[in-house]
Amino acid sequence: MNIYLNDSIKQNEKVVSNNLEFEQERMIEAILFASSEPLSLKEISKRMPKNANTKSVLQSLQQKYQNKGIRIVKILDSYAFRTAADLGYLLQDQILEKRKLSKAALEVLAIIAYHKGSTRAEIEEIRGVSVSSGTLDLLMDMGWITLGRRRLTPGRPLTFLITPAFLDNFGLESTKDLPGINELRENGLLERRPTLSEYSSNVDLLEK
Repeated sequence: MNIYLNDSIKQNEKVVSNNLEFEQERMIEAILFASSEPLSLKEISKRMPKNANTKSVLQSLQQKYQNKGIRIVKILDSYAFRTAADLGYLLQDQILEKRKLSKAALEVLAIIAYHKGSTRAEIEEIRGVSVSSGTLDLLMDMGWITLGRRRLTPGRPLTFLITPAFLDNFGLESTKDLPGINELRENGLLERRPTLSEYSSNVDLLEK
């Protein structure tokens, strides 16, 4: 009898545990679905029961959604529901392009993203041409770049950094997923121009 009783208790505990995890999964689904912005693990945990293992349940949910039309993606330290990347073409008619980026804006964005923070002078050095304030203002208005720390160099210039919104828009978990600089050039997102220093050297040679 004790053996049967122990088995029955274990089965009941397993059922309770499964039901508890199922309910917590439903809670996290509801929290993420209702949020207009990606939520951090800490923000999700605040809305969950105190005894919930939010991280474990979230990881379980990610696996369950891995091959579905929508997925739970990680963006830096936050999570959100997003359409599966291979199904994005189905939603093209639903996407409204508010502003089309110029070639210059794409180049500036690529440089800031690739170098994980650049000053205006550094961007101009790489591009070989000056950067208009309008280009930087546009990228900041879109929420794709933001101001970073000042460099410990003469003049203490400000740096520009990419934002979580940029990573989210391009389906990247972190800056580690960014393509290499050569790939950016191959895709036409960054042209290879002579840098300002190279240009100055060529002028000196011509004058000589």
